Amino acid sequence: MIQPEEAERLRGVTVYLIGMMASGKSTLGAELAAQLRRPFFDTDALVEQVAGCSIAQIFAEQGEAHFRELETQVLAQLSGYTRLVVATGGGIVLRPKNWSYLHHGLTVWLDAAPELIWQRLKRDPGQRPLLQTPDPQAALQRLMQEREPFYAQADVRVPIHSEASPSQLAEQVWQAICARLRAQPPCNR
Repeated sequence: MIQPEEAERLRGVTVYLIGMMASGKSTLGAELAAQLRRPFFDTDALVEQVAGCSIAQIFAEQGEAHFRELETQVLAQLSGYTRLVVATGGGIVLRPKNWSYLHHGLTVWLDAAPELIWQRLKRDPGQRPLLQTPDPQAALQRLMQEREPFYAQADVRVPIHSEASPSQLAEQVWQAICARLRAQPPCNR
């Protein structure tokens, strides 16, 4: 458990979790926010609230471009606040404009192993519009290759190779954040 005085090392900086779908951003984000005693937001959930329908419906009825625009709008709003933990959608890193918002905080890449992501996705196959193809595993590989250079721009990288509890992952992420803060303290972005 992260102690309140430890959490203050972040000052007012928001933590943005980035990474592939099914890397654990939402689950871990909620746990990390609870331990840091900060509000938690999930950009995908907020996009669904704004649109009044599911992400799958947005993709089906209005297309990916519309979804990405809503995602950018949500991120722009969140970037105006401090002391948050934000789980982002997997493709949020693709738009340069989004990086201008992500740079308002500390970006943490949850670099989950491809096998782990695939195992998680097989448990919930119908909820990922970008994988609705004849070969979803190949689509996933393509997305991972396309996005990895963008994820690599994160302030902190946390490799995840196996299943762990949210509290264990939160501790792992916190240790990686602390290492980054020791190397380069935040400047109240």
